[in-house]
Amino acid sequence: MENLAQWFNTLLFGIYPYIAVGVFLVACVIRFDREQYSWKASSSQLLDKSSLRLGSNLFHIGVLFIIMGHLVGLLTPTSIYTHVITVPQKQLLAMIAGGIFGVLCFTGLLLLITRRLNNSRLRATTRFSDWLVLWMLFIQVSLGLSTLFVSAQHLDGESMLNLSHWAQHIVTFQSDAADFIKDEHWLFKVHIWLGLSLFVVAPFTRLVHVLSAPVKYLFRPYQVVRSRFSR
Repeated sequence: MENLAQWFNTLLFGIYPYIAVGVFLVACVIRFDREQYSWKASSSQLLDKSSLRLGSNLFHIGVLFIIMGHLVGLLTPTSIYTHVITVPQKQLLAMIAGGIFGVLCFTGLLLLITRRLNNSRLRATTRFSDWLVLWMLFIQVSLGLSTLFVSAQHLDGESMLNLSHWAQHIVTFQSDAADFIKDEHWLFKVHIWLGLSLFVVAPFTRLVHVLSAPVKYLFRPYQVVRSRFSR
């Protein structure tokens, strides 16, 4: 039984991360090559503007800071940040920042989901992939917020170290990565698995638009618009 649990742990957290990222990269390349016109966010603003701006802004602000926080928190080596902050302090900072932006993201998603449920026109035009993305994100953010209560029970930073060691061993292709989280709380494990699964579904849904963030708009020159009847 213990060997079976170890096998599943290695499969889900030692092998599945590479499968998820591999599917993401290959499927994105194929979709961009074959279906560029489908590479978009598919805005529903024309159908209903109610709560869209507030919900979308809260979601995007929250999720952007959450992603940046995860990247910095998980991938920064302990030997670097301990020159500035201790491990328990880093955990407390991550809990506070994650809680704030997690609540923003959760509220935004709740508004966006409620908006689609309450509007018959939106429900009729919402595809299965749209619902899948919304509910996966909603569950993922809910799980992330739930882990705060688990982390609050032990503020020594041990779990945070194990999670960061797992992530760093994954990106450096070390075979023992899954061993770091085999004894962690199930909420952390489900949160990680669902996060990886978002990479799997992203190329087949509107989530691909995150790869086309219009950063260049900030630096492009002004557009000069002239009337066709102007001299």
